[in-house]
Amino acid sequence: MINITFPDGSVREFEPGITPIEIAKNISHGLAKKVLVAEINNELHELSTPITTNSSLKLLTWDDKNGKSAFWHSSAHILAEAVQALYPNAKFTIGPSVENGFYYDIDFGETSFTSDDLPKVENKMLDLAKQSNPFKLYAISKADALDYYKKKDNQYKVELIENLTDGDITFCDQGSFTDLCRGGHIPDTGYVKAVKLLNVAGAYWRGDEKNKQLTRIYGVSFPKKEELDQYLFMLEEAKKRDHRKLGQELGLFAFSQKVGKGLPLWLPKGTDLRERLERFMRDAQKKAGYLQVVTPHIGSKQLYITSGHWDKYGKDSFQPIHTPEEDEIFMLKPMNCPHHCEIYKAEPRSYKDLPLRLAEFGTVYRYEQSGELHGLTRVRGFTQDDAHIFCRPDQVKEEFMKVIDLVLYVFKSLNFENFTAQVSLRDKVNREKYIGSEENWDKAEQQIQEAAKEKGLPTIIEYGEAAFYGPKLDFMVRDALNRSWQLGTIQVDYNLPERFELEYTGSDNQKHRPVMIHRAPFGSLERFIAVLTEHCAGDFPLWLTPTQVAVLPISEKFNDYSQKVVDFLKNAEIRTSFDERAEKIGKKIRESEMQKTPFMLIIGEKESSENLVSVRERGKGDVGTMGLEDFKNLVDQRIKENFNQ
Repeated sequence: MINITFPDGSVREFEPGITPIEIAKNISHGLAKKVLVAEINNELHELSTPITTNSSLKLLTWDDKNGKSAFWHSSAHILAEAVQALYPNAKFTIGPSVENGFYYDIDFGETSFTSDDLPKVENKMLDLAKQSNPFKLYAISKADALDYYKKKDNQYKVELIENLTDGDITFCDQGSFTDLCRGGHIPDTGYVKAVKLLNVAGAYWRGDEKNKQLTRIYGVSFPKKEELDQYLFMLEEAKKRDHRKLGQELGLFAFSQKVGKGLPLWLPKGTDLRERLERFMRDAQKKAGYLQVVTPHIGSKQLYITSGHWDKYGKDSFQPIHTPEEDEIFMLKPMNCPHHCEIYKAEPRSYKDLPLRLAEFGTVYRYEQSGELHGLTRVRGFTQDDAHIFCRPDQVKEEFMKVIDLVLYVFKSLNFENFTAQVSLRDKVNREKYIGSEENWDKAEQQIQEAAKEKGLPTIIEYGEAAFYGPKLDFMVRDALNRSWQLGTIQVDYNLPERFELEYTGSDNQKHRPVMIHRAPFGSLERFIAVLTEHCAGDFPLWLTPTQVAVLPISEKFNDYSQKVVDFLKNAEIRTSFDERAEKIGKKIRESEMQKTPFMLIIGEKESSENLVSVRERGKGDVGTMGLEDFKNLVDQRIKENFNQ
């Protein structure tokens, strides 16, 4: 008999060779109908996979992240089968699942494929899904795999197979389609009841601009049509909230081809919003004992060789900057931590000086391929609310928990209420991509998990998501449309202090290594503002919005009194705009509504003669006529409510 361990820790005995679907039926026929794929010893497998040794088992449904992933990956196979039926000469490359759906990169050769062709492929997919063809995974030798794709003249699959190890190669059949695949499929195509192909894009093979551009088809699928309908509704809502659209309409930021792709230009209103967020964070950090520092926008190549970033990310950096000095090479700063290590090293440190908390709004630069750039969420220059805490080993957990408190304060202040803390650990098998000793990694991973547990955070564990120098706690926030975003990260690092030979003198008068905690509650200001804009649809919290009040006189003869109102509000530090144009009041109101201004003050004969203002509040309409002091108190009250403290 073999022992099967379930997620709740319970253990049951079964005959060797039992399959996950048989175990599901043994537990409940209802579960057997819902389960899509199995996780055996933390790896995805088909439900028909025999289990022959003691193993851990998770039976995954549509409600599980990896269940959805297997569903969408299987749907990518159906997409490829449909394309093969309609375009026999197409060559297939890769077709993974993504966060919301799947895609397949395809070489259509001389055939033109556009978004107009999506409906016929979509219909073909639905026809194939109805056939309920099983997904059959099987091993194949490297020689046979190469022979299969050479006969198909598919150089892309040949290239992939050449980099695989003989004995670890599998194919998957479904219907009339065969694909190179590692596995993790749903039982058959019939589980897919609804499909929508969303768009067509260009994508370079292997992400390299020197290679051929392929056609990438994006799609999404669901086990019920009602879920697709809901998803498409949310997709339309997302278009309305798109930060690129709102950023332009609200005058927050712009891009210029002459300045360069992926380099945002912050307009006055966007700069005001950004600076207000910075002041908010600076104030919180000052109270928490952080010291503000400033570092250059460039650093010598040797700095990043020492930190290990050059070996890991050199290819993703901008090209080196060569000076007239022989062998003098600089890099645009891709991260702030090496500079902060050198600040720590600038003077002797004692155990009494620790923890030392250094904070910087540091702008960094990373080369992203043009096809990967997306508004403010993926740019080539961005500013991190970066800080590095240098502490003694006995201070790590306490400092880590204080950073958690800071992140939660940020989320609460900006109404991000739905989040999960992701504990990002090393890959269980591949340790080559990490630096440092097993002992230090074990300590760091344990400290993060203990801190998260003591804070009562809702957590999930993801293996293989750690930074190369240490494990981390990533905050996965769900916005108003229930989309997940990674905002905020805290990382424990025993390794950079080793590489930079950082020291402090202990109470024993001996030299010791500090531990480094990296943290960025916003992450990057650009990405954070993009997510915040979409989360609140441009209706920023009253304490944050660039313009809180618009003063709108009905005609020019009330401009003098309106100016007095503007002066009063500005003296009260209420951010106010004044529309003194000779336009009809209806147009002024509509334009202020489009700018999502929280309050509008309508000034006419009565208001001017009696020193009053007629107040319209966004989302509530007319709230009455009142004196200036009463209106100021109303704004103060709304800010307190809005700040969510």
